[in-house]
Amino acid sequence: NCSLNLIVTNCWSSEMNATESVTLFIIEGFKDRHLILFTVFLTMYVLILGGNSMIIYLVRTDSKLKSPMYFFLHNLSFSDMIYTSVTIPNMLSGFLVEVKTVSKVGCFVQMIFFLSMAVTGRALLTVMAFDRYLAICHPLRYTSIMTRRIRYLLIFLAWLFGWTLIVPAMSLALPLPFCGPNIVKHIFCDHTSVVRLACTDTTRNNIVSLTFALFAIISTFLLILASYICIGKTISKMGSAERLKAAATCVSHLIVVCISYVSASCVYISYRVATFDPDVRLIIAVLYSVLTPLLNPFIYSLRNKELQDALKRAFLIPES
Repeated sequence: NCSLNLIVTNCWSSEMNATESVTLFIIEGFKDRHLILFTVFLTMYVLILGGNSMIIYLVRTDSKLKSPMYFFLHNLSFSDMIYTSVTIPNMLSGFLVEVKTVSKVGCFVQMIFFLSMAVTGRALLTVMAFDRYLAICHPLRYTSIMTRRIRYLLIFLAWLFGWTLIVPAMSLALPLPFCGPNIVKHIFCDHTSVVRLACTDTTRNNIVSLTFALFAIISTFLLILASYICIGKTISKMGSAERLKAAATCVSHLIVVCISYVSASCVYISYRVATFDPDVRLIIAVLYSVLTPLLNPFIYSLRNKELQDALKRAFLIPES
């Protein structure tokens, strides 16, 4: 390993002296247990693709899953698949080679898709909370408000929010000069890890990226919180049977929201604490990128009888 790293370092020294510009990055990733980690993340990726694909298939083919709630869930599953497919296959290939390299262009493309899908996922969770708010707090007006046109508009706004919110941070990151070192201390092209390699002052980049990241998290969280405060007030006025039925439609979404926002908070805290162990920070960041997409299909399937029945119909299993 030492000799190989020395060769890579010498090659890079020669290239950077000649061109004075980094054209590709070395992804450092985890240093040990490559085969074990490869097996673990490959299993997770297969489960993510299988679980989310199944939800998309069921929603698109089962006539009983045509409510707006499943339409939004279908979009969340699709965004989760893109979100993980941007990083995990690249991550897996890194476990099988001594030195994992990625071109500068490829690195930034991965970064753009990863960030936009992360923000889009938050926006879709917010749309789903709004849908639950209308269904529980305004049941008589629900169908007249949540029309097909409004559903598509909400989805469009969620995806637009995800793509536009990353523009300021990426517009500042793309022109940055990189002249060495070129080793990204992460398992994929993480924005913070890449920007800190720039051979110029990146204070403005850090402020802008942190500001918009906090805006994405806090704004969506507050909207979700406001929706559930209204839902809670409405449910408290219902009878016990109605209360249980209304609460049951929200439990899965609440669990996913809690997992998503708690894990995101842990990642941002770990990056702001200087004494945080780098390996632990890396593990937290990687778990954050795969945890919610992995658990979403199972949480919604286990907590939702309509999805369970649709799954039985898809596999021709008699319903109980």
